[in-house]
Amino acid sequence: MAALAELFWMVTSFLRPNHGTRKNENAESVIHAGTVETFAPGTVTAFPRGRFYLARLADGGFLALSRRCPHLGCTLPWVEEEKKFVCPCHASAFDIHGDVLRSPAPHAMDLHPVVIENNVVRVDTARVIKRDRFKKDQVVYPKKA
Repeated sequence: MAALAELFWMVTSFLRPNHGTRKNENAESVIHAGTVETFAPGTVTAFPRGRFYLARLADGGFLALSRRCPHLGCTLPWVEEEKKFVCPCHASAFDIHGDVLRSPAPHAMDLHPVVIENNVVRVDTARVIKRDRFKKDQVVYPKKA
Protein backbone atom coordinates (compact mmCIF):
# COMPACT_ATOMS: atom_id res chain seq x y z
CA MET A 1 0.00 0.00 0.00
CA ALA A 2 2.85 2.41 0.85
CA ALA A 3 4.49 1.67 -2.50
CA LEU A 4 1.25 2.51 -4.31
CA ALA A 5 0.95 5.81 -2.43
CA GLU A 6 4.56 6.68 -3.26
CA LEU A 7 4.00 5.84 -6.93
CA PHE A 8 0.90 8.07 -6.99
CA TRP A 9 2.88 10.94 -5.41
CA MET A 10 5.71 10.56 -7.96
CA VAL A 11 3.35 10.54 -10.96
CA THR A 12 1.40 13.51 -9.62
CA SER A 13 4.60 15.45 -8.94
CA PHE A 14 5.91 14.75 -12.42
CA LEU A 15 2.73 15.99 -14.12
CA ARG A 16 2.27 19.14 -12.00
CA PRO A 17 4.62 22.09 -12.71
CA ASN A 18 6.31 23.72 -9.75
CA HIS A 19 4.71 27.15 -9.30
CA GLY A 20 5.39 27.61 -5.60
CA THR A 21 7.84 30.06 -4.08
CA ARG A 22 10.14 28.56 -1.52
CA LYS A 23 11.70 30.99 0.92
CA ASN A 24 14.80 30.39 2.93
CA GLU A 25 13.82 31.19 6.51
CA ASN A 26 17.45 31.32 7.67
CA ALA A 27 18.18 34.59 9.51
CA GLU A 28 21.48 34.86 7.64
CA SER A 29 19.97 34.84 4.19
CA VAL A 30 22.45 37.31 2.66
CA ILE A 31 25.46 35.39 1.39
CA HIS A 32 28.74 37.25 0.94
CA ALA A 33 29.92 35.54 -2.25
CA GLY A 34 33.28 37.29 -2.58
CA THR A 35 34.89 40.18 -4.37
CA VAL A 36 34.07 40.93 -7.99
CA GLU A 37 37.57 39.86 -9.07
CA THR A 38 37.03 36.39 -7.56
CA PHE A 39 34.73 35.50 -10.47
CA ALA A 40 36.08 35.34 -14.01
CA PRO A 41 33.75 36.43 -16.83
CA GLY A 42 31.87 33.52 -18.40
CA THR A 43 31.96 31.33 -15.28
CA VAL A 44 29.39 29.73 -12.98
CA THR A 45 30.17 29.16 -9.29
CA ALA A 46 28.06 26.92 -7.05
CA PHE A 47 27.12 28.05 -3.53
CA PRO A 48 25.67 24.91 -1.90
CA ARG A 49 24.99 26.68 1.43
CA GLY A 50 22.84 29.29 -0.31
CA ARG A 51 21.38 26.86 -2.84
CA PHE A 52 22.27 29.04 -5.82
CA TYR A 53 24.75 29.53 -8.62
CA LEU A 54 26.50 32.83 -9.21
CA ALA A 55 26.94 33.36 -12.94
CA ARG A 56 29.44 35.98 -14.09
CA LEU A 57 28.44 36.69 -17.65
CA ALA A 58 30.92 37.36 -20.45
CA ASP A 59 30.15 41.11 -20.25
CA GLY A 60 31.05 41.20 -16.52
CA GLY A 61 27.50 41.21 -15.11
CA PHE A 62 26.17 38.89 -12.38
CA LEU A 63 23.09 36.70 -11.97
CA ALA A 64 22.30 34.58 -8.90
CA LEU A 65 20.35 31.60 -10.22
CA SER A 66 18.35 29.28 -7.99
CA ARG A 67 19.63 25.74 -8.27
CA ARG A 68 16.04 24.42 -8.24
CA CYS A 69 14.56 23.39 -11.57
CA PRO A 70 11.36 25.38 -12.19
CA HIS A 71 9.66 22.20 -13.39
CA LEU A 72 9.65 20.03 -10.25
CA GLY A 73 12.36 21.46 -8.03
CA CYS A 74 15.16 19.00 -8.75
CA THR A 75 18.68 20.29 -8.12
CA LEU A 76 20.23 21.54 -11.34
CA PRO A 77 23.92 20.87 -11.92
CA TRP A 78 26.03 23.16 -14.11
CA VAL A 79 27.64 21.06 -16.85
CA GLU A 80 30.83 22.97 -17.63
CA GLU A 81 31.67 21.00 -20.78
CA GLU A 82 28.28 21.85 -22.31
CA LYS A 83 28.03 25.35 -20.75
CA LYS A 84 24.48 24.72 -19.51
CA PHE A 85 22.40 23.54 -16.58
CA VAL A 86 20.83 20.11 -17.18
CA CYS A 87 18.10 18.68 -14.96
CA PRO A 88 18.87 15.07 -14.00
CA CYS A 89 15.16 14.37 -13.36
CA HIS A 90 13.45 15.27 -16.64
CA ALA A 91 16.23 16.61 -18.93
CA SER A 92 15.25 20.28 -18.97
CA ALA A 93 18.23 22.41 -19.96
CA PHE A 94 19.07 26.07 -19.33
CA ASP A 95 21.77 28.45 -20.57
CA ILE A 96 24.04 30.62 -18.38
CA HIS A 97 21.24 33.23 -18.17
CA GLY A 98 18.82 30.60 -16.85
CA ASP A 99 16.72 30.62 -20.04
CA VAL A 100 15.05 27.35 -21.07
CA LEU A 101 16.91 25.55 -23.83
CA ARG A 102 14.92 22.30 -23.54
CA SER A 103 11.57 21.67 -21.81
CA PRO A 104 9.56 20.39 -19.86
CA ALA A 105 10.53 23.37 -17.63
CA PRO A 106 7.73 25.96 -17.95
CA HIS A 107 9.93 29.06 -17.53
CA ALA A 108 13.44 30.35 -16.85
CA MET A 109 15.33 29.55 -13.65
CA ASP A 110 14.40 31.73 -10.67
CA LEU A 111 16.78 34.45 -9.49
CA HIS A 112 17.94 35.82 -6.16
CA PRO A 113 18.72 39.53 -5.83
CA VAL A 114 22.39 40.48 -6.20
CA VAL A 115 23.93 43.60 -4.64
CA ILE A 116 27.49 44.75 -5.24
CA GLU A 117 28.82 47.17 -2.60
CA ASN A 118 32.47 48.11 -2.08
CA ASN A 119 33.37 45.55 -4.75
CA VAL A 120 31.78 42.70 -2.70
CA VAL A 121 29.06 40.54 -4.26
CA ARG A 122 26.14 39.69 -1.95
CA VAL A 123 23.14 37.48 -2.70
CA ASP A 124 19.82 37.57 -0.81
CA THR A 125 18.70 33.94 -0.76
CA ALA A 126 15.50 34.73 1.17
CA ARG A 127 14.04 36.49 -1.87
CA VAL A 128 13.11 34.54 -4.99
CA ILE A 129 12.42 36.32 -8.26
CA LYS A 130 10.16 34.35 -10.59
CA ARG A 131 10.50 35.16 -14.28
CA ASP A 132 9.39 33.90 -17.67
CA ARG A 133 12.68 34.54 -19.45
CA PHE A 134 15.99 36.39 -19.23
CA LYS A 135 15.92 40.17 -19.58
CA LYS A 136 19.01 42.38 -19.71
CA ASP A 137 17.80 44.48 -16.73
CA GLN A 138 18.06 41.42 -14.46
CA VAL A 139 21.88 41.56 -14.65
CA VAL A 140 23.78 43.39 -11.89
CA TYR A 141 27.04 45.11 -12.84
CA PRO A 142 29.87 46.31 -10.63
CA LYS A 143 30.16 50.08 -10.42
CA LYS A 144 33.05 51.48 -12.39
CA ALA A 145 35.59 53.42 -10.33
